[in-house]
Amino acid sequence: MTVPGRFTLSDLLAEARSHLTRMTPRQAQAEVVGGAVILDARQDTDRWANGAIAGSIHTPRTVLEWVVDPVSGFRNPLIEGFGQVLIVMCNEGYSSSLAAYNLQRLGFQGATDMIGGFAAWEAAGLPVQPAEPHDLDILDGRWPPEPVADLVQKGPR
Repeated sequence: MTVPGRFTLSDLLAEARSHLTRMTPRQAQAEVVGGAVILDARQDTDRWANGAIAGSIHTPRTVLEWVVDPVSGFRNPLIEGFGQVLIVMCNEGYSSSLAAYNLQRLGFQGATDMIGGFAAWEAAGLPVQPAEPHDLDILDGRWPPEPVADLVQKGPR
């Protein structure tokens, strides 16, 4: 069903991308050498099936903003501050655009995403490694966010 005048998903994506300086996989790789961080927002199943980029930080889309924001109480210590270049990566470069724009709105003006996502990285012949198990300090997607270390100590809900 089409609703006349509705703001569509295509509109939302175009709006987000109008604020980003998106990077190709090779540009992202060069930025990482200069101190940028790749935030891998893919689901575990995708990471286990296809691999990961060495040095990337697994930040599931459901908790990305909490892992990055310094006042959330859940910030990953590898996120150094608002001046750091943060490159969000998903499977194909769609949800990462929306996520990167959210990070810009939180004050991370260097946030952007990778054109084509992990699929483009792999197609470019850039290095991929098997996905590593989660560290205990990463959020696992529960709401409200709760460090996995706390869950390990308290047991399941």
